[in-house]
Amino acid sequence: MTLSHQRSEGHQRSEGHQRSEGDRRSAADHLSLGDVVSVMGQVRTGIESVIEGKRPAIDLALTVLLAEGHLLVEDVPGVGKTMLAKALGRSIDCSVRRLQFTPDLLPSDITGVAVFNQESRDFEFKPGGIFANIVVGDEINRASPKTQSALLESMEERQVSVDGTTYLLELPFMVIATQNPIEMEGTYPLPEAQRDRFMARIAIGYPTPSAELDMLESHGSYDPLAELQAATDGETIKGLIEAVKGVYVSPAVRHYLVQVVNATRNSRDLRLGASPRATLQLLRASRAWAALSGRDYVSPDDVAGLATAVLAHRVLPSTDAQLARRTVDDVVSQLVTSVHLPDRR
Repeated sequence: MTLSHQRSEGHQRSEGHQRSEGDRRSAADHLSLGDVVSVMGQVRTGIESVIEGKRPAIDLALTVLLAEGHLLVEDVPGVGKTMLAKALGRSIDCSVRRLQFTPDLLPSDITGVAVFNQESRDFEFKPGGIFANIVVGDEINRASPKTQSALLESMEERQVSVDGTTYLLELPFMVIATQNPIEMEGTYPLPEAQRDRFMARIAIGYPTPSAELDMLESHGSYDPLAELQAATDGETIKGLIEAVKGVYVSPAVRHYLVQVVNATRNSRDLRLGASPRATLQLLRASRAWAALSGRDYVSPDDVAGLATAVLAHRVLPSTDAQLARRTVDDVVSQLVTSVHLPDRR
């Protein structure tokens, strides 16, 4: 085969690859809400083959993904927190990197560092663990607050600044952080600014006896995560995210959402209410939840159903509430029920 023929053949393959990439992008740009239901239904099925009996937690994780948010999974060890994050990343065929947060983890391990190259006589940037589509922060509250704060810029602005240079992160981008309850030894409570970056917090909980029996049957003989096949890709996810942004939110529902958030700021049981960022993220999560439910509009029930997961980890209980042993989840749930519910649409 001549060199010119090889170049021609390589050029044809390159053109074909570019066309296929362009076709995928074009197709992803025209996805509808119906595609949200069908594609994410396949993703849900794949994750459920790994995590048995946890449909509410899986649905909330998919909601956060479509709403361009980040997820905090808080629970005791061994209930599948990290498995959920890995299964989600594998189901959407995106890059996944795991960061094991330990007391000796440095901020540069997360963001990256500039290293001097002896050959080029210049500094080269070595990306850290944050450079992936799905970043799994395992046991995030076992690292120091200084290291935890290295995530702030990337989670809010989808970029990393190192030595005066800004590096953009590839989309879709989602941080799924797991943490053990702060009452456990060797943990540090997350700073308020860090918790506010997470769109929602969930607790997986223990499985039901039937789900645990199924787990023994499946996980005992093979690894279902290793056999999990991708149901979609990153370009499609970006198209679905754009489709979700078109979900309609009526003025009445917007007013109700603001009332719910304001109730946390005026409650005697809370010494720190939800931030304006929480208002925006509750709106985005409600849109994504409605789209997953097959609707092109947000209902007040969507807002009420997501309020505790989106708001509870951002607020701080008052001294009286702590003495009465009332959790922030209980306080937020009661505040939601105290706000007048408008018409369903």
